[in-house]
Amino acid sequence: MTRRVLPYRTPSQDVVTAEQWRLVVEDGEVALPEALPDWDYHMDLHVRRRVRIDVDRARRQSGLPEDASLLVSAVWTATGSNLSGPAQHSRLTGDGTVSTEFDVLLRGTDLGGLLLLDTALVLAERRSDARSSAPRRAGSVLWSDRAELRLQGDAPQFPMAVIDFALTSFPDDAAWHLQITGGLEHATMGALLLLVNERNTVTATAFQNAAKPRPVDRIVLSAVYADAARTMIEHALANDEFAEDADFPDGSLGATLLSLFDQLFPGQLITDVRLRQRQSPALFASDLQAAVRIFEVS
Repeated sequence: MTRRVLPYRTPSQDVVTAEQWRLVVEDGEVALPEALPDWDYHMDLHVRRRVRIDVDRARRQSGLPEDASLLVSAVWTATGSNLSGPAQHSRLTGDGTVSTEFDVLLRGTDLGGLLLLDTALVLAERRSDARSSAPRRAGSVLWSDRAELRLQGDAPQFPMAVIDFALTSFPDDAAWHLQITGGLEHATMGALLLLVNERNTVTATAFQNAAKPRPVDRIVLSAVYADAARTMIEHALANDEFAEDADFPDGSLGATLLSLFDQLFPGQLITDVRLRQRQSPALFASDLQAAVRIFEVS
């Protein structure tokens, strides 16, 4: 295991006592799970944790002056959206053991993929009077940890919006439409948008209940995800730039489509699947239906 070595003294890990992150749900709080397979972009996340810091020991073991100001902060990163941001921070200026609680609400539209929650104890201000072996720069990390929550299961995930199709060029009675714009190099979050027709109450309700879906909601969501996967794969295969040796940037539409292809057609070549799709589209549709395991609901 690789260990990061910092160019200054840091305190022992036990100067910080950090409780596990907790997920706030309707019935209270639960320990942060490893994954939320039913999550989608319509679902915000509310998380909490309490952290206790022995400020005196943190300063002393780092070689910092007794009046050095410290900061404990939490930062979130979502790999699916390529977005990140500060969640919450608290300045620690007192002595003894200081307790702080993080209470963070994250918007579902900002998330996707793997959610990383990084907590860190850092030096709040530059200290020119610190010892040569002590941290000096503001932001120097004294302690940190990371929690991970996978938000994507087997279903493709993308931003979504519920709108009235009667106000668009889409058929009034259509239930949903996956909109794909831009080239394969464009960011996925800007290239994909799932539009749900608010007039189709069955589909709209299924997405509203995505956090706790009923059996009928699971069936509807399975149909939507299967159709979205078909649309995405067909869009990819229609583009000759979509190939095994393509090098798409992380977070791009091309990278997302390659990941989806590998998930649905493991061990198969893009050229072979493209040929099968063009020669026998009906058989290919059945192959894709089997790959997404449509209507396999728990």
